[in-house]
Amino acid sequence: MKDGTRRRRLVVGALIAATVVLGAGLYWFQPWKIWQDDRVSEALPTAPAAMPEGAPPARTSTHPPSPSSVPRTLARGDLISHEHDTTGTAKVILLPDGSRTLRLENLDTSNGPELRVWLTDAPVKKGVDGWRVFDDGKYVNLGKLKGNKGDQNYPVPADVNLADYSSVTIWCDRFDVSFGAAELTRS
Repeated sequence: MKDGTRRRRLVVGALIAATVVLGAGLYWFQPWKIWQDDRVSEALPTAPAAMPEGAPPARTSTHPPSPSSVPRTLARGDLISHEHDTTGTAKVILLPDGSRTLRLENLDTSNGPELRVWLTDAPVKKGVDGWRVFDDGKYVNLGKLKGNKGDQNYPVPADVNLADYSSVTIWCDRFDVSFGAAELTRS
């Protein structure tokens, strides 16, 4: 085999390998998300009280709503930064129908691959020490992060005992790291 042919094959092989590595790297890291913001602006969910079938429509009242007919904050905490700058407030809210929701308000964090919202039993630690603690214990995955900016709601399953969970994290499943977290203080 001639030297020129061998070199050509090596160059073609190297180009193919580089293309595969580049493609895998782009898929894995998704660097374009750094420049993309997904803004969410959800209102706090409301659940109308169930009316028995055949009941007359409710009349408008001049009395203020009873405490059980308005949402109530059960726990709250301010988000701190971990792997990425993160700010905002996390609240666990009891809705009038008895359901609960985790509400993220004024969230501002980086976008990234496979971001999730978790309730956890892990303590919130500042700095690098807090980046990877949230999957060490108990956690409930409330779902995919809807957007890296704004206000958003995540239903808390009825069978979740809130006393078992003391924090919230924006968790990156791809790299097993917290973007930011909040310690929940009971109201």
